[in-house]
Amino acid sequence: MTSWVAADARVLVTGGAGFIGGCVVRRLLSEFGARVFNLDKLNYASDLSSIGEHANHHVLRVDLADAEATHAAVKQADPDLVMHLAAESHVDRSIDGPEVFLASNVCGTFHLLQAVRAHWEELPEARRDRFRFHHISTDEVFGSLGSEGYFSETTPYDPRSPYSASKAASDHLVSAWHHTYGLPVIMTNCSNNYGPWQYPEKLIPVVILKALSGEQIPLYGDGQNVRDWLYVEDHVDALILAALHAEPGSNYCIGGNNELTNKQVVEAICNLLDQRLSQHTSHACMITKVEDRMGHDRRYAIDATLIRNELGWAPRHTFEHGLAKTVDWYINNLDWCKRVAALSGFQGQRLGLGPDKR
Repeated sequence: MTSWVAADARVLVTGGAGFIGGCVVRRLLSEFGARVFNLDKLNYASDLSSIGEHANHHVLRVDLADAEATHAAVKQADPDLVMHLAAESHVDRSIDGPEVFLASNVCGTFHLLQAVRAHWEELPEARRDRFRFHHISTDEVFGSLGSEGYFSETTPYDPRSPYSASKAASDHLVSAWHHTYGLPVIMTNCSNNYGPWQYPEKLIPVVILKALSGEQIPLYGDGQNVRDWLYVEDHVDALILAALHAEPGSNYCIGGNNELTNKQVVEAICNLLDQRLSQHTSHACMITKVEDRMGHDRRYAIDATLIRNELGWAPRHTFEHGLAKTVDWYINNLDWCKRVAALSGFQGQRLGLGPDKR
């Protein structure tokens, strides 16, 4: 199989100023010496400080909802590989305002596919053979599991939130462009990511920052919703392996094999903070149950057997190790948290109660 890796490889990463995308960009720059074109609309959750200055890093401020700008950006990047991570991704925000999720995740993916298809069809044969379009998606497209079973590459789609429905639609578009037009695509669906540099509206940073500020720590509903936690660097290991070695048309599910209830995650964070910070009472005393998310999926869990067997991937971090590194990072980077929160206007307020309760 030919590979996109070459001395002059050009990689277009969409959403490269986001949490996972930034980690992908850092890895491409440090390990491959590729020219990375970072296409990002630079919205409230975007931040480039994790990447820093690099001669091979080129930022393209483009909203994929703008078809003309997207075509121009793809032409400028002239990529050998596209890694499509750009997406509105917070379920709570999709409940409050679903329109932007359709514009970004559905229409944006359509515009990107059209631009990339035109680019791919015009490439000389050698570059065309090694070209790949890697679409990064989520396990949430599969819906909600009961107490048993796992998501896999053959699980039927059953999205339950505006966010997951928009991602499911984008997955189907990517699959259709492969089957109809022959575009050489790879698709991966991952479980819940966590780690340094994650925007402070997601569960783990919310809990850390609420606890550090002495505020009540919100726990949705009964706290028994289960997620499969995946350290972001382990996820990027899998993404790079897939981009390097997966055959066109391949689909892999990527999970950390760390099933925990939200309550267990929150309590684990409190325990780590108790160990690191001296105070008279445990941080767990601040845990407060709040109204549950609308349509809150009960359990996600991934069977990652296929990517383990075919590509040799396995996570390098236990949840305990990854969470400890994450907690330490946030303790030592409170200035970054305050800065991105101030730029976005997010001050830890509750989201996802629906438009009538905002």
